[in-house]
Amino acid sequence: MSKHVAVILGGWSAEREVSLSSGRECAKALREKGYRVTEVDATRDIARQIGAIDPKPDVIFNALHGRWGEDGAIQGLLEIMNIPYTHSGVRASAIAMDKMSAKAMFAEYDIPCARHVWVTRDDIASGKALPPPYVLKPNNEGSSVGVEIILTPEEEQNMLARDWDHGEGVMQEEFIPGREMTVAVKEGKAMEVIEILTGNHAFYDFESKYAQGGSEHIIPADIETSLRDRLQRHAEEAYKALGCRGVARADFRYDPDQDRLAILEINTQPGMTPTSLVPDAARHDGMSFADIVAWMVEDASCER
Repeated sequence: MSKHVAVILGGWSAEREVSLSSGRECAKALREKGYRVTEVDATRDIARQIGAIDPKPDVIFNALHGRWGEDGAIQGLLEIMNIPYTHSGVRASAIAMDKMSAKAMFAEYDIPCARHVWVTRDDIASGKALPPPYVLKPNNEGSSVGVEIILTPEEEQNMLARDWDHGEGVMQEEFIPGREMTVAVKEGKAMEVIEILTGNHAFYDFESKYAQGGSEHIIPADIETSLRDRLQRHAEEAYKALGCRGVARADFRYDPDQDRLAILEINTQPGMTPTSLVPDAARHDGMSFADIVAWMVEDASCER
């Protein structure tokens, strides 16, 4: 009999719609591959929802995005329930979702990072923070939710005059001009480098990630071999530093004027929507969307 896979999707984070899109696409692909699939729109009673599935699923395909879905919370629950699940375990998921913690781990492995500090609104207003240009990032959100670029002192004053959506504190990171690069890592091995062209968008924001035509993915990236090697090496190092498993994706900025490379983050649960990057990397390696989703299921584990 084929494996019974429960695809957990939706949830209640700020990335619910992205998760629904990813989960539905993955469920469709798994059915095409012959798996028995049950879709579960996660609620805060997710343990009961999973426990009510009959027969018990052999594998959980975790298609949740954002808080609770990729920060170690659902991973810990699934380990308690002793059900193998896709993507990274508790530790890697928790660290990757906490941007300041992830940066500390990257530094331990000498992976280049932009300058970054933890700041409050008062820190910025009193001049105790980085000067513009910089980026404000909520510490534990994904998909660029809440990210804001401040390029000038005037923009900073406008930002401080508004109601603040960032919570009590945020990560403030030096803005690096240049090119957006990303590298998926599958089972510890870097895949092809992709350059992301965002058109009129200042960076790879929520709309450019998920809107049809919001960005253009160049694969392989038109870069020198030496830069490709650096990107792939640092992506593999980031994957190893956090203890990831399955497929993850490391995002970078590259300033060609200074030949400066900086890792932004590693995403332990990359999007699997029609406009997502990991499916592009898989296709470049000769794997269809259904192939890479099935590989994730077969790679599922119940280990930290």
